[in-house]
Amino acid sequence: MDPKAKVKGDLVQAMKAKDTERLSVIRMLQAELQKREIDKRAPLSEDEFLKMVATLIKQRRESEEAFKKGAREDLAAKENREAELLQTYLPPQLSDEELESIVVSAISEVGATSVKEMGKVMQAVMPKVAARADGKRINKIVQSKLT
Repeated sequence: MDPKAKVKGDLVQAMKAKDTERLSVIRMLQAELQKREIDKRAPLSEDEFLKMVATLIKQRRESEEAFKKGAREDLAAKENREAELLQTYLPPQLSDEELESIVVSAISEVGATSVKEMGKVMQAVMPKVAARADGKRINKIVQSKLT
């Protein structure tokens, strides 16, 4: 399904359900989608949409951490809920086993033998997992396999 159509359909559902929190997140997502399409001067592909959503989730997680450090649990909880709502637009996350097998195959492809070659492995892994795994998780697994 076209990302723009999915967001628009979810927006209508949230309006009908009078779910203000979900409506707010979907409007933010729709605004970001529209902004990126204008910048690109073309509709976003499915892959670009997934990357955009992953970026928005990462921003929410970082804000959540900052609010927790500032003892603002109310705002941290709001950011967490927004990230969870955005998560519904991403495909299911890869399990650790699936991710490990992708990392191991990438290590053998690249021929990496030490942590110094971690960048090469990450470059090989990232396109394969797209938005189905967080970069921090991938980084930890790559490090553990190379040490």
